[in-house]
Amino acid sequence: MPQRITVYEVGPRDGLQNEAGIVATEGKLRLLRLLADAGLPRIEATSFVSPKWIPALADAAEIVADLPPRAGLRYVALVPNAKGLARLLAARARTGEGAPPVDAAVFMSASETHNQKNIHKTIAETYAAFEEVVPPALAKGLRVRGYVSTAWGCPYEGAVAPERVVEVAERLLALGCYQVSLGDTIGVGTPNQTRRLLDLLLARTRPEALALHMHDTRGTALANVLVGLEAGLTTFDASVGGLGGCPYAPGASGNLATEDLVYMLHGMGYETGVDWPLLIAAGELAQRLVGRHLPGKALQAELASRPVLAGAGA
Repeated sequence: MPQRITVYEVGPRDGLQNEAGIVATEGKLRLLRLLADAGLPRIEATSFVSPKWIPALADAAEIVADLPPRAGLRYVALVPNAKGLARLLAARARTGEGAPPVDAAVFMSASETHNQKNIHKTIAETYAAFEEVVPPALAKGLRVRGYVSTAWGCPYEGAVAPERVVEVAERLLALGCYQVSLGDTIGVGTPNQTRRLLDLLLARTRPEALALHMHDTRGTALANVLVGLEAGLTTFDASVGGLGGCPYAPGASGNLATEDLVYMLHGMGYETGVDWPLLIAAGELAQRLVGRHLPGKALQAELASRPVLAGAGA
């Protein structure tokens, strides 16, 4: 049988947090419903960060309260600290019987400067803060994923030594994260760099414990995904339409587009469980919600060649 690859959708959180305009809660829920219908098995729905820092995600509790359940689908919410975890747990407690599972995710950077600008803590302080998040989340039955930003390069410090990334990833796994997603926050990674980083990490952990979260600033995201596939990784993050970026990484463009990733994976014979027409419809809806064309090449090509889909998912 063809190998199954998990496409981990981050657009509703990582994508929308970087938009100049704030998408209404109902618009976010429409997008989440369509992504769920498209068969994405993991969807990062929102973030319980302070609304002062990310006002676009101030409705996190309302989103969690109305997430559409689908067989096999798990949602994820980012939590930066113990207060964020408490808000997530409170929101989950208010959902009714049959509500879909919502896991937690923690995030930090491999570079000191980006970590301080992004979450206002040193790396050492972040490790201490996660002691108050990950074990309590696990004790409540939540699974926890970890993110390592600037794993290839930092907008403030330049190149990041892969050994630093390995150290952070190992700390997160040791703390109890079931998986660590390696983020190329500014899109500088090349295949040789990716191969070296994965060689170091896979000497210490299994492929299932790692994921790639590539940004497509220089058009190398899919090339890096290919390296990950060759190394045995089976989870790759992507954002519908290529939405996203990072508020604390000047010049960074959007994430790898989910449509581009799925198009390549399907063309290579991998299974994803993703329904192509519904995914394209979700991308078209995302375009309308943010009021601009999105950078995903497969999305734009499909909409141009199949205009009948332009109104889908309304």
